[in-house]
Amino acid sequence: MTSILWFRQDLRLHDQPALLAAIADGDVIPLYILDDGTPGDWRIGAAQRWWLHGSLAALDESLRAHGSRLILRRGVAADVLTAMLAETKADRIHALHHYEPWWRDAEEKLGDRLCLHDGNHLVHIEDVKTGSGAPFRIYSSFWKALQRHMPPEQPHAAPKTIPAPKKWPKSDTLADFDLLPTKPDWSVDFDGEPGEVEATKKATAFARRVDRYEQMRNLPGEEGTSLLSPHLHFGEISARALWHKVGTSEDAVKFQMELAWRDFTSGVTLALPDYGDKNGRPKYDKLEWRTGKEAKADLRAWQRGQTGYPIVDAGMRQLWTSGWMHNRLRMITASFLIKHLLIDWREGERWFWDCLVDADYGNNSVNWQWVAGTGVDANMFSRIMAPLTQSEKFDAGGYIRRWVPELADVPDAAIHDPEAAGCKPDAYPSKIIGHREARERALAAAARLR
Repeated sequence: MTSILWFRQDLRLHDQPALLAAIADGDVIPLYILDDGTPGDWRIGAAQRWWLHGSLAALDESLRAHGSRLILRRGVAADVLTAMLAETKADRIHALHHYEPWWRDAEEKLGDRLCLHDGNHLVHIEDVKTGSGAPFRIYSSFWKALQRHMPPEQPHAAPKTIPAPKKWPKSDTLADFDLLPTKPDWSVDFDGEPGEVEATKKATAFARRVDRYEQMRNLPGEEGTSLLSPHLHFGEISARALWHKVGTSEDAVKFQMELAWRDFTSGVTLALPDYGDKNGRPKYDKLEWRTGKEAKADLRAWQRGQTGYPIVDAGMRQLWTSGWMHNRLRMITASFLIKHLLIDWREGERWFWDCLVDADYGNNSVNWQWVAGTGVDANMFSRIMAPLTQSEKFDAGGYIRRWVPELADVPDAAIHDPEAAGCKPDAYPSKIIGHREARERALAAAARLR
């Protein structure tokens, strides 16, 4: 018997239940499909494509070391898989569960010949429900219910060999996918090495310092986070493998709660597939977002890191330059766009989708709606982060100097707000709007909803 192993965001051999099930059936044809049609407007962004190129190359290398190889095809996934079944005379398709709405649509079209397995999340998402059988919409309740299923299953070892078919089907080349930017190559300063091997190294290094996680994770100038988000997004390491790797200390549990957040956001978008486009709370459909020429100019200034708020500009420049942004900065920059500039959260969500190497549909949409106050589990809209206070609180001086070189010579006492201190360099812009003015404008917009 021959099976197709359909890779998506699970580009690994370790803890890969779909691979083990395919091997149990017989010969295995590993397949990755670059599908820009099924996701529609949610096809993977430019930064993700850069990471995907390296991840696919690493996966093919690993497969070849196990006596196999990766077949690449491009097109609508359901159509490509149907054609591949006929072409190879394969009996079935094995894959891991994914919860993005477009993958659910593709899976339905494939019918009974598709066998889905758990492995990309801590648990089977649909097993964690409220007493009435509904998906959770509040994270704290989800986390409490999740404990009944914890710890997660122990990760499975990678197979020693992978049985190959007698005849390999034709494959596109990785170059055919045209994933890397060339004219211009804006990825020259992108950080990180894609692939399962690097993910394992990073996880091991993080496990050694996890006991400093709670203390250090909010300091953008320190290596306090795991730095594993791109590897988790592309499934180069499984969430349950990472859960077991970090241990059981108090700090490890804090990190495990972040892993559980990924499961929670998948559950939200499973229940509300259009969460990336629609407010979770319909009353915010009437919120008067700023539009027009001035708002577009402000959006562009935010995207370029030219707002006059050093902490915001540092975060946005880190994103553009490296394809990644510290989590604390994701909250600060998102709040600034939504509350200070009163620009629709979806504008920021889409920018992050295109610029982040780890842009995940569930995380991205739920996090933006959490900051905006429009989500089913969210901050109040009236909670407006003060970026200058946040900058000082989380000791962002060194971080600012790294990403905003115009401010490199500003003294420590003034680095968070050089304009107020009277030492703003001419090359750095003035504040796009004052904090008090922005706060009053946002609160007035919210008051009109009432």
